[in-house]
Amino acid sequence: MSGKTSGLGDQFFVDGNDISGDVGSIENISSPQKLLDVTGIDKSAYERIGGPRDGDMKWTTFFNAATGKVLSVLKTLPRTNRIATYCRGTTLGNPAASLLALQLNYDGKRGNGGEYTFTCEAQANGYGADWGIQLTPGMRTDTAATNGTGVDQTTVSTAFGWQAYLHHNALTGTDYTVKLQDSADNSTFTDIASGAFAQITATTPQAQRLAVGGTAVVRRYVRAITVTTGGFTSATFAVSFVRNTAAVVF
Repeated sequence: MSGKTSGLGDQFFVDGNDISGDVGSIENISSPQKLLDVTGIDKSAYERIGGPRDGDMKWTTFFNAATGKVLSVLKTLPRTNRIATYCRGTTLGNPAASLLALQLNYDGKRGNGGEYTFTCEAQANGYGADWGIQLTPGMRTDTAATNGTGVDQTTVSTAFGWQAYLHHNALTGTDYTVKLQDSADNSTFTDIASGAFAQITATTPQAQRLAVGGTAVVRRYVRAITVTTGGFTSATFAVSFVRNTAAVVF
């Protein structure tokens, strides 16, 4: 994606649930960094150094109590981590922002015009917000083990590791596994070390995060593939990938 675009045709996932049709707006996606005050008494202005990364997402939804829709997904307010991903459009390689977070609220509001909406916020837990690319065009449905299309990130390679997010939405069959692969020429692909998500056997939505830091190398082209041991006839999922361009510590 290049140049200016609108926010039309976007998608939003929470723990594998595609709630895009029930989200009216995204109020905030932020990745602030805490600044640590290290001003010495011999200075006449503040000195600061970078501290921990953070992340936050806020969005507004409509009221939809149908089975599997937004009310059933967000009303539970779990005490455990959730994974939220915003997709800017649904084209392969488009930007995506993902966050491993705790959901803070699910607050309903009835306006005087009769509309009933909910506001929801999630704050990062352990990691900052990650901006990466879509390795699937929004949600992708495979009907058998499939090699996805390589996404060109226009750099020869990087050596600072990566993060990846999987939203599993639905499965008909026994199992499938999503794996990440990279290539120097978009022809010969090999598995990325530690780049296999946990095998999916559940029919209900779920999400996973993978991360490898340090000096892990990622070559120019990256793709998401599916493999299976027991077979499947339909697997619906979304994958986003973050290539680190500087050293990170998890």
